[in-house]
Order: sequence, then structure tokens, then C-alpha cells
Amino acid sequence: MQYSLEQDRNDAIISLDPRMPMAPASIEQAGLDLSFLLRLASKCAAEQDTTTASHLADRMKLPKVIVNILIKELVKLAYLEARGLAGEDVRSDIRYALSMKGVEYAHAASRQCQYVGPTPVSLDAFCRQVGLQSIHYERVTPERLTDSLDGLVLSDALVEKLGPAINSGRSILLYGPPGNGKTSIAERTSQLFCQTIWVPYAIEVGGHVISFYDEAVHHSVSEADAGSHPKADQRWIECRRPVIKTGGELTLDQLDLTFNEGPNVYEAPIHLKASGGVFIIDDFGRQQVAPQALINRWIVPLERGYDFLTLHTGKKFRVPFDELVVFSTNIAPRDLSDEAGLRRLKYKIFVNTPSRDEYIRIFKSYASSTGLAVCDPDLNLFYDRKYKGDVLASCYHPKYLLDFVGSYCEFNGIAGNASLDMLERAWEGVFTSE
Repeated sequence: MQYSLEQDRNDAIISLDPRMPMAPASIEQAGLDLSFLLRLASKCAAEQDTTTASHLADRMKLPKVIVNILIKELVKLAYLEARGLAGEDVRSDIRYALSMKGVEYAHAASRQCQYVGPTPVSLDAFCRQVGLQSIHYERVTPERLTDSLDGLVLSDALVEKLGPAINSGRSILLYGPPGNGKTSIAERTSQLFCQTIWVPYAIEVGGHVISFYDEAVHHSVSEADAGSHPKADQRWIECRRPVIKTGGELTLDQLDLTFNEGPNVYEAPIHLKASGGVFIIDDFGRQQVAPQALINRWIVPLERGYDFLTLHTGKKFRVPFDELVVFSTNIAPRDLSDEAGLRRLKYKIFVNTPSRDEYIRIFKSYASSTGLAVCDPDLNLFYDRKYKGDVLASCYHPKYLLDFVGSYCEFNGIAGNASLDMLERAWEGVFTSE
């Protein structure tokens, strides 16, 4: 929607983000059946002895003009009864209460679905909104990438590969020896994206409700200024692009709808909640399910940008698959999947062990942050003694060694000094000999 310069200040603010879902002005624009809305309104009204249009509008996140239509319909059906004004002012809202017939109607609605709260959005509206705010529309700049990786010691060659891969918004496989920053790199993607997106509280599909908004992964940016978007559809929350990380606990069941049989409400799968953001699969290959099975499950989503979910009734429906998927693994790619599966992982980036110079930089940086003294000759001699033959340096070694040194010095009441002798003690106390 386009806005002219002559429109009021609020419209000018809204025009800065044309992706923002606009508040519906009618039942038709809400995208839901009248019967569904009436059932939800009756359940919301049943939460209190009496209710008002303002209360229902706030509870259902619908404009008051639509709520008034629902109230009139419920009154006409003899489900709601007027109980006078809510205050002494003649401009006060009218209080309403469910009649005996209305209570039975609300109970029947609850038996069908116990969901009570913000009105869901339609599946079509959800798909359209995901398309408007696709992660492919946000460009990651070299400067932003550098800032996000601040504090990590990475080779220039590795950073040069990361930039185009992340900017693509496609799938990435980070592989290589353990402890060299693959997980840290994946987690830093949360700092790369500046745009906000709009997330629905819930989605309606064929009369069924799918709970979507999750405070654990969707971080709202609009709570501090609730009136900043007065014309926005309140069924949506403005959030930062989500970053969801999962590891060895990931199962195939988590990639499908979860049906809560008691309340008859579905929970959106974790990868759908990551829409418009980043989905990290850490320790890929360590899951209880075979990595080939996980890749097979995602062949269509990774290749075509959409997925199919199934209700317990057997009804299948299509949802967008719009997110940056980052796989992180210590396992050789050839042991994870066949060539057909690996082909779906667009970017494959090897994260190698640190060079001598990188190791020294990591060591000194962490020592400085912990207040431990480091003697350059001792550190160089220690490196030459320990990292030879089949023993490779790793990015996590400095932290483990220095944590041991710090604990040892604190326990014995001596000055914190990562001397050669102390580093030898730390090596024996941290790493196994076999």
C-alpha cells in the first residue's frame, strides 16, 4: 500500500514499513469464518462474569468495530445479555454476560477447541506475510559480518566464504574438527540481521488452531512502545528475526505439528517458528535419528522453499520454508549423507584448526580477559612441545588451559601466571593421555 506525503503523521510512520500487516476493517478482511470468531468470542466472554467490547477487543486482538459486530450477533442469537453500563459515564462500554444458552454454547466451543486468546490469522495471511519479510530481502554487508564475528579469531579466507553463504539465506554446512568455533560462528548469525518481522500469535487452518508465537524464540521489539503502530493488526507481534538452535535432542517428530489432544490445539514445529530467521542444527549427525533421514525430510523444503504439514485429520497443507539453515558438524560430510543429500546443502565451509599465530592470538586474548599473566617465551615453548605429530591445536584449548590455571592459582592463593610449569600442569589436568 502506498501513502502520500499529505497523510497524517501516523500514516507517514507506517509507510516506513510497508510489510506491516494492517488492522482488518471487516469480518471478511480478518480472513476467518464468522462461526469461528463467534465461538472464540464466547470462550473469551466466559473467562469473566461480565465483559465489554473493549475487553474482548483487547483479549482477541481485534478492532473494536469487528468485536461490536460479533457482540451484536451473539446478542441476536441470545448467547449474550446486556447488563448495563460499565461505569457511571453514559459513554462507558456496555457490560455483557453469557446467558444460560450462551454458557452452553461456550462450553461446546471449548470441547471443540480450548484455545482462548488472540484471534489467529489465516494460513493465507501467514504465507503472504512470510513472503513480504523474507530473509532473502535483507542484505548482510561485509562490515556487519565483521562486527558480528568480533572476538572470534578466524582466517580471512574463512570470513570471505561466510559472507556470501550467509547473505544467500540458503543452507550452510559448517564442518571440521571439534572445538574450532563452528557453533560460535553459527550463533553469531543472530547479530547479522537488523530488520524486524511480524509474527502471529496463532494460525487457523481448516478450523483448527496452531499456536505459533513463542516467547522463548520470538523476541518482541514493540512492547516498550505499544502505541507505535496504531493501525497495525494486533494479531501480529513485531519481533527480531528469530534464531533457533537445536542439537542432539532434535527428532523428526519436532519437524511436524504437535497435536495437544486435550485442548485440541496444535503447536507449530520449531523450523516453522524460525520462519524469516535462522535455524541452527548443532552437532549434526549426533541426533538419535540418522542424518540421512533428517536430510531426506528436508529435501523438498531446502530445494523448493516450502514444506508440507499434516493435521491429525489427515489434511495436508503447504507452508513457506524461509530461513537460513546452518548445519554444524564434526563428522566428515561423506559420512553424513549421500551426494544427493549433500547437494541440498548449498554452501559447505570447512572450519579448520587454528594456525600457530591464530592459536597465540586466542590464548593472549582470553588471558587478558581473565587477568592472567602470559610469558611469550613460555607460551611458544609450550606450543612447540605439545602440538606436534598427531596432536593438533584447537580453538577451545586456550580457554580450558587458562581456566585450569586460574582455578589452580586461586585455590593456592598465588598470583595468576600462565607460566610454562603451570601450563604443563593444566595440560595434564584437562586433556587425557590417550
